[in-house]
This record gives sequence, structure tokens and C-alpha cells, in this order.
Amino acid sequence: MKIAASKTNEPNWKEITVSSRVPKDLEKLQEIAHNIWWNWNDEATDLFNDIDPDLFKECAYNPVQFLERLDYQRMEEIVKDEACMKKLNAVYSTFRSYMDVKPDPQKPTIAYFSMEYGLTEILKIYSGGLGVLAGDYLKEASDSNVDMTAVGFLYRYGYFTQQLSTEGDQLAIYDPQVFNLLPIEAVKDEQGQQIVISVPYPDHTVYANLWRVNVGRVSLYLLDTDTDLNSEFDRTITHQLYGGDWENRLKQEYLLGIGGIITLKTLGIEKQVYHCNEGHAALINAERLVNYIQEKSLSFNEAMEVVKGSALYTVHTPVPAGHDSFDEGLFYKYMNKYPEKLGITWDDFIDLGRENPGNKDEKFSMSVFACNTCQEVNGVSWLHGKVSQEMFQPIWKGYFPEELHVSYVTNGVHLPTWAANSWKKLYEKTFGADYVFDQSNLNIWSKIYQVPDEEIWKTRCEMKNKLIEHIKLQMREQWAKNQSPSTWLQAIDSINPKALLIGFGRRFATYKRAHLLFTDLDRLAKIVNNANYPVQFLYTGKAHPADGAGQGLIKRIIEISRMPQFLGKIIFLENYDMRLAKRLVSGVDIWLNTPTRPLEASGTSGEKAQMNGVLNFSVLDGWWLEGYVKGAGWALTDKKTFDNQAYQDQLDALTIYSMLENEIVPMYYAKNSLGYSPEWIQTIKNSIAKITPRFTMKRMLDDYFERFYNKLATRGNLLKENNFAKAKEIAAWKERVVRLWDGNEVRSLNIPEQMLHNPQAGETYTITAEIDMKEEPQKSIGLELVVTYRDAKNIKRVYEVKEFEQTKIEGAVVSFKLDYRINKGGNYKFGIRMFPKNDDLPNRQNFNFVRWI
Repeated sequence: MKIAASKTNEPNWKEITVSSRVPKDLEKLQEIAHNIWWNWNDEATDLFNDIDPDLFKECAYNPVQFLERLDYQRMEEIVKDEACMKKLNAVYSTFRSYMDVKPDPQKPTIAYFSMEYGLTEILKIYSGGLGVLAGDYLKEASDSNVDMTAVGFLYRYGYFTQQLSTEGDQLAIYDPQVFNLLPIEAVKDEQGQQIVISVPYPDHTVYANLWRVNVGRVSLYLLDTDTDLNSEFDRTITHQLYGGDWENRLKQEYLLGIGGIITLKTLGIEKQVYHCNEGHAALINAERLVNYIQEKSLSFNEAMEVVKGSALYTVHTPVPAGHDSFDEGLFYKYMNKYPEKLGITWDDFIDLGRENPGNKDEKFSMSVFACNTCQEVNGVSWLHGKVSQEMFQPIWKGYFPEELHVSYVTNGVHLPTWAANSWKKLYEKTFGADYVFDQSNLNIWSKIYQVPDEEIWKTRCEMKNKLIEHIKLQMREQWAKNQSPSTWLQAIDSINPKALLIGFGRRFATYKRAHLLFTDLDRLAKIVNNANYPVQFLYTGKAHPADGAGQGLIKRIIEISRMPQFLGKIIFLENYDMRLAKRLVSGVDIWLNTPTRPLEASGTSGEKAQMNGVLNFSVLDGWWLEGYVKGAGWALTDKKTFDNQAYQDQLDALTIYSMLENEIVPMYYAKNSLGYSPEWIQTIKNSIAKITPRFTMKRMLDDYFERFYNKLATRGNLLKENNFAKAKEIAAWKERVVRLWDGNEVRSLNIPEQMLHNPQAGETYTITAEIDMKEEPQKSIGLELVVTYRDAKNIKRVYEVKEFEQTKIEGAVVSFKLDYRINKGGNYKFGIRMFPKNDDLPNRQNFNFVRWI
């Protein structure tokens, strides 16, 4: 019998999934890993890193994934390691001491809604500045013991990962997030099942799984429609941030606004103030109106008083074209059931989103709806507040932009997140451990002048070297992945840690003017190739996948960076995210920003650089218009020399070259025997002492309470007291004014002839008027003289406004008088404006009835 050489059959494989488990003694690690608190507390991330540095790096510094992959045997070793357990217990004690502090009952409670949140690069629910700002806001709310609850989306793919082809083309890669490996938790009901939010769309229900991100002491609830309960068309609602067509955008904003309020209601959460971070969340007020009408039996007008009196809208966009607006047909498809719920007509409802009510050609604007349903509106810097007044003026006709209630809070950044660990240690040693509780105190920050110059320079060099190491590693990985030419290796090796390093990182929208530096390549080549005073530039940023111009600009910069004269001197870094941003804003010497004025609403990347002794060189726009201090950075003027933007760009480019050549580079290289420039260090100290404390998230949050939250909470409470008595009273008064408004008759208006034909400065003129209101007046109307002039740009501006005094009331006739003194010669125009008057109104635009007589 012949023996076969081999014999086998197919293996009978049994598939098993092994659940990760941590020993009981290490459950504290799990608790810390599932709270984003670790992101801004270095001792927590150090704890994970110390356990297994290679694995932690392999897991992209994600502690949840790290614990999922950590070998159980290694966990048992940790439990037996006294030093390691001592450190774990110390970190956990700090964490619990922080978490166990109760919210400050003296501060109003806040519900916050945003389309994106930038908390950490491993949780891809953000695209850029708007999201990072929202993430910083929640972190500071936690640090400041604010009772805040936030709502957003858990995107399956989030915003894209940027890859650059060998030719420099941007490739948008959408990698799915694996939810069980993220620092999030499923929100469960009493039976232990994940809560699913049911959101009624017009002809069907959309279901959203509910997740929670623990941001320190603040809960961020995230909606996720990628569930089998939904159709394939609805599962994709939360697939991508800012992806899809206009209909998908409306479906997202419907879910955020209406679904967001339903979420809070499901959880039994009610707050005093409701804050829309951008117009995306505006529909929260539509759902809130329905709730008050259906559950509290209020009329539409009464409900509007309550909703409006407790709502804030923050706008981040400086141009009207940047606001989401929808055709009436598309908007009707999704919102057609709401007028009936509200007890108003469709036309009345859609007009709430139009600057010109009744104009059928005008789209429904989420921003206009937000303005009409929120008592308070704010921009995100002083200048952006002014720009927003101009932008929104058409909503409140009869008032000039500068008269509007639209205000501002200048953005800030979360210091514990964005200051590198080395700087935080230096600040704590210099200012004392409690400085974080009083971050805006310039007296505290002035102590930076006591720090030896050598220590400042040493810290800067340390951060710069870390950045360069990171860049070299990233570029080598990129070189290997793209099979790039060998010249790349030459570029990597030529990065000079002793060169002046200038960084530019932001979204590649054309108004950011990333091209400015490359206006004159010959002149730029001389700057970067000066053997005695070398300069290097780092560029990074993403262009929206639909922005061809932005992508073209990225490609052009990459092409320039590969020219022999710029190789290793100009570098474009792939995939700008929060991790790379932290490296850049702490490692470069100068942060460059060149937006077209006044299109930078605020900008926060330069503020992050401030936290790390990095100097700003920027256009006086956004935050830098307020922040710039001579001797603490450099500025391009906010004044435009040319109306032609191409000419202005050219002039600004020449100014940048000149300032680099004649001011910045010579100062950096005026080094002493210790290897640093004393004047450069002094500029850093000036920057930290005089600018940094004014742009922290702590200051920003304090401003929101002082300017908006406190008064909204007070008014909201007033309107709800005694079964909404005040809301009903104000609504009834408004209804009466509306009914009588067109019938108000001007019986007389007497303006002195001399004031009309030969007015003289220093003279006083008496103007009188009589208004017949047809019914006995009740807190009803006011009159005022509005005097205007033309500014240098020939724009009509308000010179002054003087209100008339009510002198007599006889029946329904009210007499008015104004003694007006002209104090200054010049050319003016004046008019007399009638307006509804009631001390219970928070501002004029709250009831925007105006009549010129």
C-alpha cells in the first residue's frame, strides 16, 4: 500500500470576538479614557503614554483604542507595579476632585447647539475654526463650573482626511469612524438599551442613536442617523460634515434644530438660555415655539416672546453669501407642517426667514430666522460686530446699522488645550498655580518680564525642535506613501532648526490670500536663501472639496515648494488637523495671517500661537485688530489703498517682503553671545504680557455671561413667571400697537423756519408735534430726531439721535416737544422717527415698527 505524501481537509474555523476587559483595579483608566478631560490635562495623557509608548502612538494617542488593544498580561503587570498604580491613583484623584465640583448655581444654565465640535483630532466631528471654537467653549464651560449641555452630530465619516498626490492635487479621503473605539458613550435607558431619538420629518420619522461625549463636567449629546431603522436616504444625514447637496444640508439642519430640542426633551433637560452657534441650529426656535403653544397653551405671539427672550444667535460669517438659505419649494417640503402647529399661515412662517417679507423670490435664510427669533445677536470680534450690523441691517429697516442691537464677543482659545506643556509649566511656576482661574488679569501676566531671557529662548527652541522632528517624520511617511522624487529627502534634510520659521495654517479659502507671499518669487527666493539670515515657511491647510480655486492654490504652492530655489525652504504639510495645529502654533517663530479685510470674522489660530510665545504677523482684521500692540508683533494696516483688490494684494505683498527684510529678519538675527536676540525675547515677553490674557476662552465665556447670558436668563424667568403673565402682557400690547399703527395720525409737526433754511451752530430750536392715536394711549409711541451725515466713504451715518419729551396727553392725542441745540457746523440731514415705546422691550429691534414723519 502506497503511503500518500500528504492528506488534509479544509479547516473548520470558528470565529470569535474577544471583548476587551480591564482588571477591576484599572477601571479608573477606563473612566478617564471616556472623558475628554484627558485632552487638556497632560498628566492624564502621560499616564497612558507611560504604560506603552509605542502602542499609544500606534493608536494615534486615542486612550479608548489604546485600552482596547492593550495586552491583558500587560494590564496585570501594571496592577502589580506600585509606581505605576501610585501615578494612576494620583491622576484619578485629581480627575475626581475636578468632576465632583457642582455647577455654579449663580450662573445661568445653557443649552448650546453647533454643527461641529473640535475637541480632539481623534473625534472627527469638526472641520476647522468654528468647530474648534465650539470645542474650546465646552472645555472652558467645564473648567468654569457652568451648567451647560451641548448638542451636535456624530458623523460616520466627518470631515475629510487630506492626502496630496505626487502632482500636488488634494485628495479627499473619507475614513469611517469606528464608534466603539472613540471616547464616547451610548446613552441608555433604564432597561440598558441605547436611546433612539424619533424625529418627525414631514412624511416619515427619522431615527437617531444618541451618544454622549463627556467633556469634563459638560455633556455633549450627539445624534447619529446611521442606523438600520432608517432608509438609505436618511442614514446618510449624519455621514459627512458639510457634505451632500442643499437638500441634505436642510435635512441636517432640521435634525440639529428640531431633533436637538426633541433630544433635550427626551432627556428631561431644560435650560434658561438657548444658544445657536451659527445659523445651522436656527430651527431650535421653531420647535421651541411649538412646545410652548402645544404644552403651555400659549398663542404664537406669546410663545415668541418666551422663545425670543431666552435665545442667542452667534454669527461667524462676514458675508451674506456665506449664510445657508433655501428655495421656498425645498423648504416647504420639510417645514410645511409647522405653520399649522404654530397657528400661523405659511407666508407668515417663511417670512420669518426673509429680509423682505412677502418677496416670493427671496429664499428662506436660516440666519434671518435666527435674528428674528433670538433676542440677542452677536459677531465674533469688534470689527465683525460692525460688519454684522451692516449685513443684518436690511432685516430691521428704519434703523441704521450702528443703531442695531447686534453686538459682539471676540473669540478666544482654551489655554490648557493650546499652550504646550512646557509653557504651562513655565506659567505655573511664574504666575502661581491659580492663574488659570484669573486668566484675564494683566497684572498676573506681567510677571513674565521676571523670567530670564535664557529660559524664554530655551522654551522656544525646545518647542521648535519638537515641531521640526514631527515635520521630518511626517514628510518621510508622506514621501514613502506617495513614492515621491528623491528631492523630497533633500528637502527634509535641509530643514534648519536655527532658521527663522514662519507658519501659515488655515482653511484654503481664496479670501485667506495664501498666495500673497508668492507674488514676487525672485524677491522671495532672496529672502529664504540668505546664507547668513535663513528663513523657512511652513504652509498647511485644506480646501473644501467643492472649492476648485482653493485646491488650485494648494497645488501651486506645492509646485513652488519643489522649485530648486525653494526646496526645503517652503514646505507644505499634509492634512491640517488639531494635532498638527498644536505642533505648529507652538513650534514656529512667527504666525502669518493675510486675509482680505474685513473678511476674517475673528480667526483664532494666531491666538493659539500667542499662548506659546509665537509672534503674530497679520493683517489688522478680526481679533488682531483688537490684539495688536506695537512692540509685541507686526501688523499690515487695515486701511485699503486701492479699491481694486488685485492692486491691494500686490501692495500688501510688497509690504510683507519689506517688513521681513527690514524689521523682522534683522531683529531675529541680532543675536548676543548666548545665541538669542534680546530684542526678540523682549517682543515675546511684550506679546505674552499685553496680548495673550485678553484672548483666552475664559475671557470669552465671561463676556458671554456679562453681555448676554445673564440678561437673557433674567428676562426668560420674568416672561415665564405667574403662568407667563409678562409674556402675555407684552404680546397683547404689541398686538394692539399693530392694530392701531397705520391709523396713527400726525396732527401737527412744527419745525422752526430758521432750522430748515439757515441753521446756526450754538442755536437751540424747538420742534413740536401732535400724534392722534385714535384710542387712549398706553405706553405706546415715542418720537425722536435722527440727524445724519456722510462719512469719508460717502456712506450715510447717524450723527446723533434725540428723543422728544411727551408734554401732554388729551384723550388719544399725544403732544411732543424737543429743544434741539446744534453744536457743530457741517452738512446734515435730519428726519423724525416714530417708534413703539415700552420699557419692557429689551431693544428697539425686538418690535421693529418704524414710521418716518
